[in-house]
Amino acid sequence: MNPQQVSTSFLIATGHIRPMRGGAQSHMLTASDGNAYVVKFANNPQSLRVLANEWLACSIGRAIGLTIPEPAILYVPPKLVESSPSLVIQLSSSTLKCSHGMAFGSRFISEGDVFDYLPESALLRIENLREFAGVFALDKWLCNCDGRQAVFCRPKSKRKFRAHFIDFGYCFNAGEWNFPDSPLRGIYAKREVYRNITGWQSFEPWLSRIENFDGITLRAIAEDVPPEWIDPDLVSDLVDRIDSRRNRVRELIAEVRQSTHNPLSAWSEENP
Repeated sequence: MNPQQVSTSFLIATGHIRPMRGGAQSHMLTASDGNAYVVKFANNPQSLRVLANEWLACSIGRAIGLTIPEPAILYVPPKLVESSPSLVIQLSSSTLKCSHGMAFGSRFISEGDVFDYLPESALLRIENLREFAGVFALDKWLCNCDGRQAVFCRPKSKRKFRAHFIDFGYCFNAGEWNFPDSPLRGIYAKREVYRNITGWQSFEPWLSRIENFDGITLRAIAEDVPPEWIDPDLVSDLVDRIDSRRNRVRELIAEVRQSTHNPLSAWSEENP
């Protein structure tokens, strides 16, 4: 395994830029390291647990070598919330100030042009297209109950795009922290990204890295989850269940192949 570095210290939010789209109603903030982060708050409409989900899944995914924006734990000062009128969460019948305290941040991708969506004709111009197989295996391991999300970056000097995988809040079934495995959960909407998956070798090196993921590394990642988000004993219990699922990932991928709407159509029975 060639893990990417995971920061264990928190940053301080220093300014508000703008609200972002999405069910968690995140906001873009500047932080004390000079970078911008897409931030989810403790009182987001989904669940407090999605903050822990994001930290765990992003850190694990980066550790197996996937292109995932750097995660961070940010302290949002009360003064910043009070002085930022737009730093709010819109509920169905009211507006709520975003909470201060510890929040989850995903470093904003600012290299060139960034796209939320690519037409099917451009998907083969993604330089790391093979990584969709890797994040497919990760989503099965962590039981991502949402569709796979990605953004695409293209530096101005290049023709090719790079996929960055985002939004892991619905891993472990969001706030439920259970594993209702279903074949088509965690799948990217454009099936064309899976056209080069022709056998088990297409999932390497990520699948082997999952199956051999070090328990010490897993627990070190979990130890950084702020106790303000969730009881550390509950996090420890979740980590035990995550660890026990490492050797089920092949089985879960095989179930996708057997489903009615199998997205891995290029993988034939003759090519195990």
